[in-house]
Amino acid sequence: MARENINDLMAFVAVARERSFTRAAAKSGVSQSALSHTIRQLETRLGVRLLTRTTRAVSPTEAGERLLEGIGPHFDEIEMQVDALSALRDKPAGTIRIAASDYAIRHVLWPKLREFLPDYPDVKIELALDNGLTDIVTERYDAGVRMGEHLAKDMISARIGPDFCLAVVGAPSYFANHPEPLHPQDLVDHRCINFRLPTSGAFYVWEFEEDGRELRIRVDGQVGFNNIFDVLDAALDGFGLAYIPEDIILPYVEDGRLRRALRKYSPHWDGFHLYYPSRRQSSPAFLAVLDALRYRR
Repeated sequence: MARENINDLMAFVAVARERSFTRAAAKSGVSQSALSHTIRQLETRLGVRLLTRTTRAVSPTEAGERLLEGIGPHFDEIEMQVDALSALRDKPAGTIRIAASDYAIRHVLWPKLREFLPDYPDVKIELALDNGLTDIVTERYDAGVRMGEHLAKDMISARIGPDFCLAVVGAPSYFANHPEPLHPQDLVDHRCINFRLPTSGAFYVWEFEEDGRELRIRVDGQVGFNNIFDVLDAALDGFGLAYIPEDIILPYVEDGRLRRALRKYSPHWDGFHLYYPSRRQSSPAFLAVLDALRYRR
């Protein structure tokens, strides 16, 4: 196959995966017009239309989907083998992209990575905020972070954090006008700060334990967010009760800016794990990052 044909196919894969000429051009380092011209030439040469273009989106046709499924994995394998050559270098190098929640980034990943990175100047880390259950293979991340109970069975994983629990907290200004809840069911009579789940689009249902039984409480309030640190700020400002990981709120409880409630009903959750799709993910840079993040009791 002529070299220009391979380049054209690589351009098609980039556009089909990004579903955008703009994003694909930015990642490929070429102009959008040049990329569009390449795709038109490829379609003319093959005699089939590969992409459907509208003013808002780009999507593969049936023929395009078939071509993407057939050649995409081969290009991925080539890229993986080229990246693996870095194993021959003396020092780990390259970019590692990790998708994780706001809480995991700030309280699990970054405290370890800021100690790791000065010793590995050739390793670059990109932490992408992801409070949902993103498909890291489709989005081309090297790894993701989830709680152990949410790990897919076909993923390799390593524990990177201890178990944790969520805490119900409120500001003294809130409790000055509202009685402290004594049972999770009391929360239905309180103003609570909601957290919206990006995967389902619904608000998170607060979960508790009583005598080994699970209690799920739907709360209501004036404000809601999809970032846990915005929830924290609203709680500090007295807008209601919040349900936040314990290690986030401890400093504020200790200095009196927050008060904790319903402690005995708070369950413990399986800690965070770094997960990735294949044991072939063994570049020196990835292995160095994995070792730095690994949880050691």
